Amino acid sequence: MFQNYLKITLRNLWKNKVFSFINIIGLAIGLTGCMLIFLYTKDEISYDKFHEKGDQIYRITHYRTDEKGKNGQGGGETGMVVGPNFKSQIPEIEQIIRFQGETFMIKKGTEVVTQEMIMVEENFFSAFSFPLLQGDPKTALKDLHSVVLTEETAEKYFGTTDALGKILVIQEKDKTTPFTVTGITKKCPQNSTIKFDMLGSFNLQVKNNNDDQWINFYINTFAVLHPKANPKAVEAKMKKVFETMAKKQIENARKEYDFKEKITFLLQPFTEMHLGQKDFNVGNGLVDASDPLSSYILSGIALFILLIACINFVNMTIAQSLKRGKEIGLRKAVGGERKQLILQFLGESFIISGIAFLLALGLAQIFLPIFNSLANKVLSLSYLLDWKLILSYFSLFLLTGFVAGFYPALVLSKFNPVQTLYNRTQANSKNYLAKGLVVLQFSLATFLLMVTIAFYSQYNFLMTKDLGYDDKNMVQIDVWGWGWDGADKAKVKLFKEELKKDKNIEMVASRSKGQLITVAKVNGKEIDFNYEFADEKYFDIIKVPIVEGRAFSENFADSTNSCIINETFAKNAGWKNPIGQVVDFWYNQEKLTVVGVVKDFHFNSLKEKIGNQLFTAKNGRKFDRVLVKVNPKNIPETLNMIAAKYKETMPLLPYKYEFKSEINEKQYEAEARWKLIITIGAFLTIFISCIGLFGLASLSIEKRTKEIGIRKVLGASVNQVVMLISKDFMKLVVLAFVFAIPTAYYAINKWLEDFPYRISIGYQIFVIACFSTVLVAFLTISFRTIQAGFQNPTESLKTE
Repeated sequence: MFQNYLKITLRNLWKNKVFSFINIIGLAIGLTGCMLIFLYTKDEISYDKFHEKGDQIYRITHYRTDEKGKNGQGGGETGMVVGPNFKSQIPEIEQIIRFQGETFMIKKGTEVVTQEMIMVEENFFSAFSFPLLQGDPKTALKDLHSVVLTEETAEKYFGTTDALGKILVIQEKDKTTPFTVTGITKKCPQNSTIKFDMLGSFNLQVKNNNDDQWINFYINTFAVLHPKANPKAVEAKMKKVFETMAKKQIENARKEYDFKEKITFLLQPFTEMHLGQKDFNVGNGLVDASDPLSSYILSGIALFILLIACINFVNMTIAQSLKRGKEIGLRKAVGGERKQLILQFLGESFIISGIAFLLALGLAQIFLPIFNSLANKVLSLSYLLDWKLILSYFSLFLLTGFVAGFYPALVLSKFNPVQTLYNRTQANSKNYLAKGLVVLQFSLATFLLMVTIAFYSQYNFLMTKDLGYDDKNMVQIDVWGWGWDGADKAKVKLFKEELKKDKNIEMVASRSKGQLITVAKVNGKEIDFNYEFADEKYFDIIKVPIVEGRAFSENFADSTNSCIINETFAKNAGWKNPIGQVVDFWYNQEKLTVVGVVKDFHFNSLKEKIGNQLFTAKNGRKFDRVLVKVNPKNIPETLNMIAAKYKETMPLLPYKYEFKSEINEKQYEAEARWKLIITIGAFLTIFISCIGLFGLASLSIEKRTKEIGIRKVLGASVNQVVMLISKDFMKLVVLAFVFAIPTAYYAINKWLEDFPYRISIGYQIFVIACFSTVLVAFLTISFRTIQAGFQNPTESLKTE
């Protein structure tokens, strides 16, 4: 019986090649999307699960509120003193592991390169499952000047992985120090939030900066709890320890610095960090933060595509039902039962789904590299060897076959044998389910198209919005160095003077790199702001005007006690006349006088509002970022010259440059990826919907062949035939907009809420999407209908 069903299925597939192709390719595309998303989701939820003690490890985080318990803000950092004190006072804490990311300069042959080193406790390898290939995990990080390298890093510096005992010359503070390689590890797994190339001893951090302040937050601290420990109970004990041991420091901070914040320490499960709350984001030695919303969006797109493919299958199977009427009638006439017919048609569905599934496996392998680049992953189909994922794929296959074949099997098996044998079975013109499915699939397709247009509009807005300063043809060079004063100021000054001599250099300025967020008292209240150090040419090179007062100048004593603020700072300080006002850094007995107000500009990405900004030209902070405005006509030659001058003046420091415009563009890499992902999803949904519409139009034309022939004989034009066939389908497409527009509006509006600077949701988004969908659908139907319109009516009238 099975062999008979298989033969009939294959014959029907071969007989109806076009419709078979539409069903198989649609299902295959949907299944391919689901397979790739399964790989992505598996990778996301597998982060950090490979650690043997993963369920016992928690990151100590903090949560700060104002004195009324409002305006809360969390973070994943602690101070140095937190971990050891919690361990000594709370029995449930078995181990404490502190670590912090640092960038060092390392001598490599005749070159000096920068390298991030993660400074970790000596018990690091007993808590985390990163096996050592060489060295003793118990003592590898005990010595202050010991380092552990990955195989790739050992190959980079020594040309071999057999580097145990070898020496690396590393810049420590203001001197070079030999560090001994005491361990070699494998490359960190892809699904790890801790990724390192080089590990150093945290004991060195303690020696250089033995900080005892409870309200400093700058390192990561992990706690390994006893297997039977209750995290909530441990948090309660942490609260008591903090209130007791930090009591005097808090009281002093309130007296001296008017400190009013309330601080609570919490435990964040290590295995939940990757998809954790945004307040407890990664950084400072941790990588690969992710938002679970990404998995939801990708899964939604994949399911949309698969659902549309299943809708095509259902509609086209039912539409072809009249062709199989006599077959069904004969089977029933010779004693075939309805359940046998249901099993036959379900079997056909599973066979078609099986073919599509095998095709999808091949397509997933082909498109996996493209998907990896879009999702910023390094996934492999070897992940399929996981039994849970294999079970998921098998379940997906069964679900697809059942969903696609169940309803058509019920409909076809109900045919009356007498009516079918006499060819009297009529398609129900009020087939609301079929029409509803067409509406649903075009609602989904139009929804994704609207979202795609919104993504494009917002991305283009971010890329083209005026930042308030000029970043064109500007080269940014960060000068590496140790300490508050950074690299040798005299050499940096000499480097700048040498650059100014070249005809292709239009201007040179310097400022501090990175961001320093601090607080001060102004106008009787405390505000926080971005504290930056800039020379007198900085505002000239970025072309930001001074709206009040004056800029820094060598003619004034700006290096002593002057500052320039931005408009937002002046507004938030409540100053109508800011010139001459005082910014009071009460915690170090320093006061700066405002000599100028600079026009607001976007010093951060457009995903953040413009904040308070204060600039000073005083000595005491390094001017370790050099900005060079270059002539756009000779950029390659100019870049070579800049590199040569840098090596001449600072031969022992690593050199790296970036264009400021490219740095700004990188801030929106995630948006660029999502724009492409949504675009591909929208294209696939419309494509599958249209090939389904093409198939339904073809079947409709086959049923109305004689009608079309008679109309042609009576003088109907091709255009009239096209409109006749198209109007019923186009009504369904237009009806889909009623559902797509409000849903898309809500989704787009929610997405844009995360952007302080965003597009307005205009009617153009919906008009363009609806018009595009109608046009593509009409062209799809018209292509097949025009063929029927040009057919010789005599041939149509001969059709039985």
